[in-house]
Amino acid sequence: MDNIKIYTIGFTKKNAEQFFNKLCSAGIKRIVDIRLNNSSQLAGFTKKEDLRYFLKTICNIEYVYMPQLAPTKEILTVYRNTKNDWPVYEQSFVNLMADRKVEDVVSKDILNNSCLLCSEDNPDHCHRRLVAEYLRNKWDTVEIEHLV
Repeated sequence: MDNIKIYTIGFTKKNAEQFFNKLCSAGIKRIVDIRLNNSSQLAGFTKKEDLRYFLKTICNIEYVYMPQLAPTKEILTVYRNTKNDWPVYEQSFVNLMADRKVEDVVSKDILNNSCLLCSEDNPDHCHRRLVAEYLRNKWDTVEIEHLV
């Protein structure tokens, strides 16, 4: 496989129409859910089983859950307790990905033309950006597009 295209999206501040239109328009073949908690009532239309159904029915997009690309509860707790100190969170999460060796665990085929999903509306302070950039640094042939 030569080039890998990874998309990212967050569902916050998007209604269902905006969210699904962005995915359908981009030609995504798979959503890779990288949220630690994907079954909360706060997830609205992106609650795990509802999302699986909506993606298939509306856009013919496959749904995959990959918690190995999510932060740990401990990392999130430290982030909240340090008043959202992004550099500390970022370093902790990058170290976690390195410890997990996600570049060896996650298939390039699964991620190619797939979209990493989390909740944050903006990728700047979101772990989905960190995952995509980490993999680009490991695999070299990764192109990233954030759907905002």
